[in-house]
Amino acid sequence: MRLAEKTIAALKGRRPGYTLPREFYVDPDVHQLDLDHIFYSQWLFVGHDCEMPKPGDYITLKVGDYPIIVVRDRQQNIRAFHNTCRHRGSRICSAAKGSSVRLVCPYHNWSYDLDGRLLFARDMAKPFDPKLLGLKPIACETAAGFVWICLAAEPPDFEAFRAAMTPYYAPHELGPAKVAFESTIVENGNWKLVWENNRECYHCTPNHPELCRTFPEAAAISGVTGAAEDPLIGEHWERMEQAGLASGFKIADDGQYRMTRMPLLDGATSYTMSGKDAVARPLSANVTTPAIGALLTFHYPSLWSHVLGDHAVTFRVLPLGPKQTMVTTRWLVNAEAVEGVDYSLDDLTKVWTATNDQDRRIVEENALGVASPAFEPGPYNAKHEGGVIQFVDWYAATLENALSGRARTAVA
Repeated sequence: MRLAEKTIAALKGRRPGYTLPREFYVDPDVHQLDLDHIFYSQWLFVGHDCEMPKPGDYITLKVGDYPIIVVRDRQQNIRAFHNTCRHRGSRICSAAKGSSVRLVCPYHNWSYDLDGRLLFARDMAKPFDPKLLGLKPIACETAAGFVWICLAAEPPDFEAFRAAMTPYYAPHELGPAKVAFESTIVENGNWKLVWENNRECYHCTPNHPELCRTFPEAAAISGVTGAAEDPLIGEHWERMEQAGLASGFKIADDGQYRMTRMPLLDGATSYTMSGKDAVARPLSANVTTPAIGALLTFHYPSLWSHVLGDHAVTFRVLPLGPKQTMVTTRWLVNAEAVEGVDYSLDDLTKVWTATNDQDRRIVEENALGVASPAFEPGPYNAKHEGGVIQFVDWYAATLENALSGRARTAVA
């Protein structure tokens, strides 16, 4: 039986409300299917507009086998290209981020403009047409201060997500914010284990003492059901809507993304050990209402984020292999906020730095157990792990549809 047929059969035969079979967490062939039909086919969060404020500013990343550069051009547009020289294929930009008036390959100095055009290739014999050898573009979109790319030749629609995201995020003005701190960790576990751990707080009380000072463990907070029936959440939504902040539960028809604004515990206003704001200057002058809680968003397979009154925290998920995942966390603050005056990095980052490391250990222990040939799918807790069930259902449907030819999967 071919791999695609075998995988479709496994997805169709999986038991609802149970974890995926072992091969979905450890098998290199299944991992390649995940790359081909999810990470090479869906829109991926890569970073923020504010990381590239000037023409020539760029960030780089690697999605599976694809090195990518994202750069602001001379017309202030943010573009994405394959970070591969059209001469002999060398990677052009090796730094994680930087700034340059041109993109110059270090191997033979082939030089490209910020719009991808080839400008210089020394001593090439005629006939030679530089117009045919520009950098290969990648679909790129920006929305509410977030930058997205898609490697597919025919990317799925982005406008529905932009339309859903904008009312929630526009008041927070993340476009002109700044990244106060960034960290990247590698978790030795499959990317789906990272997401499953994120999508529930069943594990929070015994594992996250710092986060649990402010973040509610209630299943309705991290899940996809029950929020509307919770009187505390309903009261919070009503107060936020009256303040002009979109707050109710918004989820995509296919379950790929969700946005909602949730209260924090006991009057807390930020993710700090004290529960008080980490940044003296509000993230946006447009948001002056106290105790707005956290605007929680997920967008599979690459983003979850939390936006508060004083700062925002965004998380990017990228697989490095079948048993390794890279998680990059960025803390965003008002562009005018000054470290040491308006905030301290320790206060700003302490809770999520600790939580990320705790989650890393959880995922790695989970991965070691799942790798055992003795592992068999176990039941999720329907009350506390509804968000996990929803993620796994989205994953299974997305991969099955792609393998069955019901979704576009060609890579540009």
